[in-house]
Amino acid sequence: MANSINSDLLLTDYRSQAKTTGNSVLGKDDFLRILITQLQNQDPSNPMQDREFIAQMAQFSSLEQMTNMNKTMEHFLGMQADTMLFQHSQMIGKEVSYEAEEKKEDGTAQIIVKEGKVKSVFWENGQTKLELTDGTKIESLQIIKVSDSASS
Repeated sequence: MANSINSDLLLTDYRSQAKTTGNSVLGKDDFLRILITQLQNQDPSNPMQDREFIAQMAQFSSLEQMTNMNKTMEHFLGMQADTMLFQHSQMIGKEVSYEAEEKKEDGTAQIIVKEGKVKSVFWENGQTKLELTDGTKIESLQIIKVSDSASS
């Protein structure tokens, strides 16, 4: 009688059944769970050495501090974006000269200076941008001159 092979045991099926969590990075909670599980399941006749436990706790402490520093940096960057937006909002109603790239007939690019009046300021893709009254949107880095609007 021939023995049959259970197809659930094939490596290709195992790979297709592997579950992913969507998060490939272990966080501090995961690290702490691993450490607690390790302590709960250690062999009583051969417990974890003190220095191993201290090293793991030091790693946990470092991980927690890096996580806190990351949150602080994210908050700082958010505040910086707000500050940049506020500073540039003072340009609304001002005349600006800015550099723009224009294509020549031969296909090469040249930098020309254009002018316009700032209508609004906004944040897009990590940069402060300005919208001019003619609808043109420019980056703040393109501006080379700011002046009061001409009086009529």
